[in-house]
Amino acid sequence: MTLQDLPLPLDRYAELPNGMRLHYLDSGQGPVVVWLHGSGPGASGHSNFKGNYPAFAAAGFRNIVLDLPGFGRSDKPADAQYNLDFFVSRLSAFLEVIGVKRCTLLGNSLGGAIALGQALARPDLVEGLILMAPGGVEARETYFRMEGIKRMVETYAAGPMGVAQMRHVMALQLYDASLLDDALLAERAAVAATQPANLFSTMMVPDMTERLHELKCPILGFWGTNDNFNPASGAMKILDHAPQARFIMINRCGHWVQVEHTDLFNRSCIDFLKRG
Repeated sequence: MTLQDLPLPLDRYAELPNGMRLHYLDSGQGPVVVWLHGSGPGASGHSNFKGNYPAFAAAGFRNIVLDLPGFGRSDKPADAQYNLDFFVSRLSAFLEVIGVKRCTLLGNSLGGAIALGQALARPDLVEGLILMAPGGVEARETYFRMEGIKRMVETYAAGPMGVAQMRHVMALQLYDASLLDDALLAERAAVAATQPANLFSTMMVPDMTERLHELKCPILGFWGTNDNFNPASGAMKILDHAPQARFIMINRCGHWVQVEHTDLFNRSCIDFLKRG
């Protein structure tokens, strides 16, 4: 399957100075919110956030829903080192190409780690952070002991991931696995077939806990206490170190707060964006 054939919305491409093409959805008008999805086989901006960004557009915000390099409809170089510096540098270049000079970064999991890394590297670009179970606040070994990460790695290593294999992995993503519909799983399985092996083998994200005190922008965070991928204790690390942070902790909720508690997430974020 080619990138053009993927069962995902097709909107816009930005070409970076190095020739890389990144796909993004551009919805709404107003202050800019840049959406950064999580990792995992088959991930894309659309699959992570399709239940969220339309509400933000209706509330008066411009939403840039990015497919990160290696994901969705964006380019997936087979010779890249997909570490945090790679993602942050490509995000900086992307924002420059599309003319965004200030924005709120909204990130889930890997996207949350990239948001933190971007805010530390370029605080001039970032007026606020919205984080859902962000990575980048634990040692790598801690994440790889989590049940969801272990199952994802084992299933991906076993070979091509169809709908059944995707359901096996993503059942641990949610507290209520009945929310996984076949269309979402088929969409992610199709994207997974286009992803290079080096995407996950070279993905390295450092523990940024000791630098969180440098973040001067306001932060709104969410974490499900039943998260099987990123330990919910990470919320306290951000609260203890970042000077302007608050978190909403939700029980009976897994790694996808924005999917399992869509209305609460949307309302809380829009209030944060409008009123601080």
